[in-house]
Amino acid sequence: MRIILLGPPGSGKGTQAQLLVQRYGIVQLSTGEMLRAAVAAGTPVGLKAKEIMASGGLVPDEVVVGIISDRIDQPDAKRGFILDGFPRTVPQAEALDDLLRHKHLKLDAVIELRVNESALLSRVETRVAQMRERGEEVRLDDTPEVLTKRLASYRSQTEPLIHYYSERRKLSTIDGMMAIDEVTRAIHRQLLALGAVEPKTHGKTQGKSHARSAAKAAPANRGAKKTKSAKKAAKKPAKAARKTAKSAKSAKNAVTGTKKAGKTTAKKTVKKAAKKTVKKGAKKAAKKVTKKRARR
Repeated sequence: MRIILLGPPGSGKGTQAQLLVQRYGIVQLSTGEMLRAAVAAGTPVGLKAKEIMASGGLVPDEVVVGIISDRIDQPDAKRGFILDGFPRTVPQAEALDDLLRHKHLKLDAVIELRVNESALLSRVETRVAQMRERGEEVRLDDTPEVLTKRLASYRSQTEPLIHYYSERRKLSTIDGMMAIDEVTRAIHRQLLALGAVEPKTHGKTQGKSHARSAAKAAPANRGAKKTKSAKKAAKKPAKAARKTAKSAKSAKNAVTGTKKAGKTTAKKTVKKAAKKTVKKGAKKAAKKVTKKRARR
């Protein structure tokens, strides 16, 4: 993600830049800090800048662009960066476009924090008056007079960038007079709409919501499972009782059947024995008769 924040002094660019750095893990690139770091590191561009600054001259755009080029090649800038204090003019914006094009990178968004200059001046006047009442020292660059000059410089040099980036469909304007957290949310929504960031935050939130819902539902589900188990457990004795009753009935039937079978068998046995006895008696009687006849 590569972003430029535009806005006059006092619009809250520095505050929002820090919040974006914390939220998205990108780096804030300040031209002033980059110049000092390049000079301290003794890089070729830094040495050139040091020579110009030592003579009291203004560092030309090509030197500043060279320092930015070196900086965005560093590992911590791979995930993205916010440019703070650059570009300030249309020629600087054109040089930045050429640099990014050469590195095969693109600018994702230019966020303009639009504010009411009269309100800004009123805020500074109130703050200065309160500091003086408390006996606190007022910084020389934090007075209505200095702010008036800085606003005039912004209008003449930097404000043309609004038209420049608007023509290239990169500009998004946000009301910088809102509360800090409201401005932050508005910037995030705009970056989402532009596709500069993925909706990771929403995804996490939804994931947490689903997790909370699941956690809430878990006891109910466990209760439902317990209820079902209890019902099953209650049904088991009834089933067992029915099975026992069936078994008892079957046993009774078996016994009854056995008794009936026994009676039938006994009757048959008696009949057979009676028949045998009758037959034997008849045979004996016949033999006696035959013997008597033979004697005669």
